[in-house]
Amino acid sequence: MKKAIVFGGAFNPPTIAHIDVAKHVLDTLHYDFVIFVPSKSVYIQNEQKKDFVFSQEERFAMLQAIAKENPWMIVSDYELQASSQPRTYTTLCYLKTQGYDCKWLMGSDKLEELSSVWKYVDELMREFGIVCVERNGDDVQKMVDSNPFLSKYQSCIQIVKSIEKYQNVSSTLVRKCLQQGDQSIVQWIPAQIRKMLIK
Repeated sequence: MKKAIVFGGAFNPPTIAHIDVAKHVLDTLHYDFVIFVPSKSVYIQNEQKKDFVFSQEERFAMLQAIAKENPWMIVSDYELQASSQPRTYTTLCYLKTQGYDCKWLMGSDKLEELSSVWKYVDELMREFGIVCVERNGDDVQKMVDSNPFLSKYQSCIQIVKSIEKYQNVSSTLVRKCLQQGDQSIVQWIPAQIRKMLIK
């Protein structure tokens, strides 16, 4: 089976931080691919309450444009094509049927949500496992050790240090600057999609 890190999210829009951190994780863990899985627009609007959402077609097209120059990237429209937003575990099960040995990639800012917001966590952890990238100065090992829910999954969590310069880069920041016409944000937008976004 091909080894893949699965990176789900809004990608609203994709930033250089998304791409470079994914490549950093791939190289650190010696996997074959990172599979980017954008979520449905209705989920981003209704559940995540984002202030502005690029369409599913736009977000998928942006990721595809970036992937054309990065052969380690795969972009899946599995969640976009689903009738309702799939759970993470469901997505991983689907990708397994496609021949991928998967782990889910997430930031440390979402780690403690596993016990309250996520579904099928036990199955996700034991069948697939997660890769957690430290963000905002978090000490993930300490977070896991001090949390009874997370500590029972110690062996299922791989920790990767983030790239320092991307600690505060987010899609929210990019969207805000784009709406304000702030051209300084160009440095955080992948070159392949700058024309799409700036216009």
